[in-house]
Amino acid sequence: MPCSPGVYLWKDDAGSVLYVGKAKDLRARMRQYVNGTDERPKIPLMMEQVAGFDYVVTENEVESLILELNLINQFTPPYNVDYRDDKSYPFIAVTADATYPAIKYTREKHKPGTRYFGPYTDARAARETIETLRRILPLCRSTCPEYKRVAAKNFSQPLARPCFDAHIGLGAGVCAAAITPDEYAVHVRRALRFLSGHHDELECELTDQMHAAAADLDYENAARIRNRLDAIARIKDRQTIVSETKSDYDIVGITREETIAGAYVLVVREGRVQYGNEYVLDKGRDIPLSELLGGFLARYYSETPQIPREIVVETRPDDASVLESYLADRRGKSVRLTVPKSGTRRRLLTMAERNATHTLLRFKARTHYDDERINAALLQLESALALPAPALRIESYDISTLHGAFSVGSMVVFTNGRCDKAAYRHFRIRGEYDEANDVAMMREVLSRRFDSRNTRDVRFGRIPDLLLIDGGKPQLAATAAVLDELGVTGIALAGLAKREEELWTTWSETPIVLPNGSAGLYLVKRIRDEAHRFAIEYHRKLRGRAMTASVLDEVAGIGPKKRAALLKHFGGIRRLRAASLEQLQEAPGMTSPMARELYALMHYTENHG
Repeated sequence: MPCSPGVYLWKDDAGSVLYVGKAKDLRARMRQYVNGTDERPKIPLMMEQVAGFDYVVTENEVESLILELNLINQFTPPYNVDYRDDKSYPFIAVTADATYPAIKYTREKHKPGTRYFGPYTDARAARETIETLRRILPLCRSTCPEYKRVAAKNFSQPLARPCFDAHIGLGAGVCAAAITPDEYAVHVRRALRFLSGHHDELECELTDQMHAAAADLDYENAARIRNRLDAIARIKDRQTIVSETKSDYDIVGITREETIAGAYVLVVREGRVQYGNEYVLDKGRDIPLSELLGGFLARYYSETPQIPREIVVETRPDDASVLESYLADRRGKSVRLTVPKSGTRRRLLTMAERNATHTLLRFKARTHYDDERINAALLQLESALALPAPALRIESYDISTLHGAFSVGSMVVFTNGRCDKAAYRHFRIRGEYDEANDVAMMREVLSRRFDSRNTRDVRFGRIPDLLLIDGGKPQLAATAAVLDELGVTGIALAGLAKREEELWTTWSETPIVLPNGSAGLYLVKRIRDEAHRFAIEYHRKLRGRAMTASVLDEVAGIGPKKRAALLKHFGGIRRLRAASLEQLQEAPGMTSPMARELYALMHYTENHG
């Protein structure tokens, strides 16, 4: 391999392209794949399928980025970032190279000589924009029969009467030669600026025209211009003002799940949020955020001609400088990727990320994505763990402790692949332990869960089909021993080791490795993490109670009676900790020095406990 910039293509044994990547140094980059130093989780799975490769040498990194985008569009490799749905998105186009340019709504491949604006992920918004623009600036539709008739003859044979659109003020009367090419060109120039998001310039020009018409006593024309200004004002009223500096930039928010992600682009022009575009991507947490973001930005801005001077993102993507150079070449001016820490852009980025989350929620509701993933996960676990039937009830346990103090156990339940929070249980560890002893604590939790009295208790539910343990072979063996002692049989056991995310079973000496990004692995990791979260939450709650109680004992003048009175007055420890200094001073029996000391001690323990 050459030590040159270029693009490489990994292929399977059928010759299909699995992945397209770019590199500053082809040899060094491709060595990372074959010697295992590329730490992205998807790479080992992909390399198992690789049977060959191709490469193309380029002059520089920007050329390699352009070629990479073209090859991804050509081959749609499964390991590259792509849109979840492969539909084309609509654009608004103006046939700027025609004698009388026309406007149209289109999904066509971009043609030379035509100006495109978009993409719009909301098709209705694109159509409404066209209709609003035509009320402001009369333009011909490319689909108008009369326009097509005269355009076919290069506008050399106008019709006797203008089309219906011209009669109602939406067209300029091109079909009947009611306007000269130079006059129509003014409409087109203004329309292009309007579609680029620069409304103020058009507003100023129309205002001057209206005043001039009124001064010439042409009140009918002045009224028409006034109506156009009203249409612009209604558009601006619907747009959120975010900056008085009239800046142009895009805000790109990303939210990820295990194998999919939502992207939302807020388009800000002249300091106003004009519209937003939403996308669902076919990669999620299975690849790094910087790679996911870089792939999306390259794909999105290769399709839209509207590239602002600033693009606001959560983190700078891989090869950000190369991407900036590529975007600057397309725009003709410099482009920078910025990561805001505070201020308006940070607030807008949070809003874009929230909208990206809702994009995912709508997509999953529309496609029943979660149901399909859960069914696939349960079937995959049934096969991998050799279960007699799908595990419709899965229980998982975790221990949380601080050097043997405030020790708790958690039990979480997933029924039919979904969390069943009504069946969750906490366990206060009763045994005395000098240090953390997870095995002994887990023995106590399982003994209480599978005690014969609890197994008959409807509040605990039925015996699980699968018991998932956080840990590898040692933790699994200890759990199996406890269940044997209790005489509990018929429950499948599995342990999920954290480091390699491997599943251990009692019937195999080797771990089971579920494919990275698979539905089954995602489900067991989610169950394990939920058990850990539930245990930590309860552990912190107990620690907080103990700390508050000890603080009450440390304040001079607060004895057992006053302590009980305070808790009764505030309705519990949590409300006592949330009380302000003024509220403490007003509590029965409290003096100002006592209240100040108690308030200071409680907030110190919150910050240093």
